Amino acid sequence: MRQLFFEDFGVGDRFGSPSRTLTDAHFMFFAGMTGDAHPIHYDDEYAKKTRFGRRLAHGLLLTSLTAVGASNLAPLIEESIVAFLDQSTRFVAPAFVGDTLKPDHEVIALERKRSAGLVTLKVTLTNQRGELVLEGQHKYLIAYRPAA
Repeated sequence: MRQLFFEDFGVGDRFGSPSRTLTDAHFMFFAGMTGDAHPIHYDDEYAKKTRFGRRLAHGLLLTSLTAVGASNLAPLIEESIVAFLDQSTRFVAPAFVGDTLKPDHEVIALERKRSAGLVTLKVTLTNQRGELVLEGQHKYLIAYRPAA
C-alpha cells in the first residue's frame, strides 16, 4: 500500500471504512480509559431502567470510530500527517451495544500552506439502519510529496 500525500487528495474524494459492531469490550475499554464510571456505559441492569433500554455508547468511543486512526485512511497517511488541527462533531442519534456503525470520510476542502497542506474531511457515522449517528469535520496538516 502506497503512502498518500497532500497532492493525492481531491475535493469530493471519499474514504470509507469497514463497519464495526460495538461490543461490551469497546464499552469497558473506553469507560475505563476516560474514567467515566457512569453505569449507563457499562451496567446492563442500570441501562434497563433508562429510557434508552440498552447500554449507551460513550461519546469518545463514537468519536474515535470516525477518526482517521479507525479508518482505512490510517495506513495511507499516518506517516504524512504533520498535525491534527481540529475536530468538531455533533451527535445526531444515540448508539448502543450491538449497533453496527460505518464511518465515512469525504474531502471537502484543500488549502495549500507554506510547509504542509490543510485537508478538511467531512466525517459521518451511520448505523445498520442507515441512520446518521454522528457528523462533523476533521482538519489535518498533511505533508507535501517530497521533491524527487
